[in-house]
Amino acid sequence: MSGALQVFRNRDFWLRCLSAAALLAVWQIAAAAAASPLLPGPAVVTAALVKLLLHGRLLTDLGISLARVAASFVLAMAIGSAIGIVMGRSRRIDRLFDLWLILGLNIPALVIILLCYVWIGLGEAAAVTAVALNKVPTCAVILREGARAIDRELLQVAEVLRLSWWRRMRKVYLPQLYPYFMSATRAGLALIWKIVLVVELIGRSNGVGFQLGVYFQFFDIANILAYTASFVAVVMAVEAFAIRPLEQSLTRWRA
Repeated sequence: MSGALQVFRNRDFWLRCLSAAALLAVWQIAAAAAASPLLPGPAVVTAALVKLLLHGRLLTDLGISLARVAASFVLAMAIGSAIGIVMGRSRRIDRLFDLWLILGLNIPALVIILLCYVWIGLGEAAAVTAVALNKVPTCAVILREGARAIDRELLQVAEVLRLSWWRRMRKVYLPQLYPYFMSATRAGLALIWKIVLVVELIGRSNGVGFQLGVYFQFFDIANILAYTASFVAVVMAVEAFAIRPLEQSLTRWRA
């Protein structure tokens, strides 16, 4: 109860509410000025969202897309973090594979998606692999910079104090990488949300991206925006209730 009261007393909370209200007001004014079904207002989209929740397959599609997001995110973070840390710790390995990283960053996501579908097939494995491959280079670059920024003097102090390898990692090395992990997490989620929708639009028969493609064929803007609003709501909830508290917990030592 006290935590909820603290949230409502937080000035940042009310600033965000004011920003959201301003966005809705601008949206409503634009919809009224356009007076077209191609730009429905907030009330129309809300009604469509409620209808999809009660009688549509919104929750099913949303769950399918989120499962793909989660699988791709875990795979990409594990591989990208390992690659980035190794490249950041070894100059030779960094020089050897730097070109690969540059290629990964610059190959269009659509090309990777199409190649995965052609080489692996139109299945879940190809979808998750395509999304993860698009995320791995971004994660690797961020963690490489984090590994380069490690304070070597702190590691030397830990050795002088004869700390065990595990305590050095947990108390000295990893805490310096946590801000970079969180940056990679935010950048990765922002990228993965979008690529998952493209993957579903091109080669899957379910999920939010597939439904957006169906509604696009009928120029059903209200349902497109309803699906988009639901996806954005989940993203904001993950940011508010998972990523931000985790970041505060992991980087508390910096205060």
